[in-house]
Amino acid sequence: MTLTPFPYKLYLVISEADCKHRNFLDVAEQGILGGVDIIQLREKNAADKAFLNNALRLKEITDKYGIPLIINDNALVAKEANAFGIHVGLNDTPPTVLREFFFQNKMIGYSIEYLDQLKNKDAAVADYLGISPVFRTNTKTDTVTEWGLEGLMKIRKLTDKPLVAIGNIHLKNALAIINAGADCIAVVSEICSAENPQKAAFNLKNEILK
Repeated sequence: MTLTPFPYKLYLVISEADCKHRNFLDVAEQGILGGVDIIQLREKNAADKAFLNNALRLKEITDKYGIPLIINDNALVAKEANAFGIHVGLNDTPPTVLREFFFQNKMIGYSIEYLDQLKNKDAAVADYLGISPVFRTNTKTDTVTEWGLEGLMKIRKLTDKPLVAIGNIHLKNALAIINAGADCIAVVSEICSAENPQKAAFNLKNEILK
């Protein structure tokens, strides 16, 4: 599955925990109405049953608006929910393995934490590469390399794959990240913790489309 050019600009990564005292489904819908193009459900601490339940509920909303739903890490949940795709990292089921089974025609995202990964077969079969994190963030603490804008620019020169940047991205640095070579920005707190998620998404989308 090859998607060129990458048709998404604003990518929301969401979980129940990230939405704190709000209904994550409401936050997701508000984000979509504000301009979110694609959503990833990342439930790191949920059992498969609870993860799948949340995925099915969220998919009703994403399907309503024609927004792709990506599942983080969990191939079983992604398959059972018939998600648009899956996003995996170094310690998850590799993209090369996923491609052999249920994910031949699904989107696969692959997190890049070392430059050497750009040369491997997993990066080659992935539809997009997650540059994680551009800047360190409290919402994901198990990362290795803080890429920064210079690292992002270096990766851009080494691959033609679509790049999805994530990690402490907000309104003031979003455009600089796009200008450094990202095709898309992924955010968590900037929308999930916003007083008005729809407005936050709208402002981000307008900023990166300048």
